[in-house]
Amino acid sequence: MTTYRVNLQELTEAWLRELKEKYGKSDVELRILPSSSTTFDERDFWKVINLLDWAHDEDDVEAIIEPAVQYLSEQDISAVYAFEDLLTEKLRSLDSHIYAQQLGEHAPSKEGDFSSDYFLYARACVVANGKDYYEAVQKDPSEMPQEHTFEALLSISGKAYERKTGKKFDYQPPQSYETYSNAEGWDRPLLDRLTEE
Repeated sequence: MTTYRVNLQELTEAWLRELKEKYGKSDVELRILPSSSTTFDERDFWKVINLLDWAHDEDDVEAIIEPAVQYLSEQDISAVYAFEDLLTEKLRSLDSHIYAQQLGEHAPSKEGDFSSDYFLYARACVVANGKDYYEAVQKDPSEMPQEHTFEALLSISGKAYERKTGKKFDYQPPQSYETYSNAEGWDRPLLDRLTEE
């Protein structure tokens, strides 16, 4: 496998032709890395999360996420991608059997009634409640919410992108936050049994 690292501004038709001649019909994986000028980091991520407006009724999720969506839509477009990458990282870190076991009646069971979507939305609830709670759950998985979810957190990047560009947010981060995507967090035999159902 050969890796090239180039700035998009340096991509030319001649260089692409040269690659085609050199590598023939080889597959190419294109990964866009954040610009070195991108300054959106962990602090910025939690700043966006802290903008969630919990003064609204819990059923009014659009109003709760609105300040975060608005703020993110006013940043550079690279910030939207960076937010989604960091959100994925946080959700993925909680994608583990040890956290799923804490979901009370929603926890994995031999009966096979575990909802991978519910677990994703419960993990989103952890992140939505801020850095302190997120870190508390990481230290003590028993702090996982049993009856609370917050699916709307997953829509912030898409809404901010669409508001900023007028286009649909069609982006897949390098990793996935979907339940079971962090195979290291799951006991292999259990993972095999759950994913067969």
